[in-house]
Amino acid sequence: MTTAVAQDRLTQRFEKWDTNGDGALELADFREEAHLIAEAFAKGEASPETRALMAAFTGLFDYLTSQAGARDSLTREQFRVVTERLIFEEGEAAFNRVMGPVVDGVIGMCDDNHDGHIDGDEFAIWLGALGVEQEEARTAFARIDSSGDGLLSTAELLAAVRDFHFGRLDLPLLG
Repeated sequence: MTTAVAQDRLTQRFEKWDTNGDGALELADFREEAHLIAEAFAKGEASPETRALMAAFTGLFDYLTSQAGARDSLTREQFRVVTERLIFEEGEAAFNRVMGPVVDGVIGMCDDNHDGHIDGDEFAIWLGALGVEQEEARTAFARIDSSGDGLLSTAELLAAVRDFHFGRLDLPLLG
């Protein structure tokens, strides 16, 4: 895959987060994704898992806006510039540092038995909250499960999210 694929994924990511379609990303857009995931797992707003996921998405929003020199929202262009710099210039370690807390929050939300991993069913519920069909989610899980143990660790999920956004993994992770 190419840089063009990665850029297309960033466009898709922007459009997915821009829940009200106003052409700007606000904190409420990021919180809406966290809310959808929490709702899929029947976790209330006050649950520790929901609070952790909300905090992770808030941290991501704060990072993006600070890197863009913005305050309350990001335009499509600001989002593109910041995320392309993160992916194409700063590389994998920077991506992991920025996205790691979000992946940790997702695993914390999905991991019903609190073993630090998510199984195929938990993964499918998460992606279902984002609009991915169950069969597509199960196929994606099988490809991402690099250890073949039927579980995804934080490292495996972060690698999949990173490789997807870098244009190296062709799976439906955005819905």
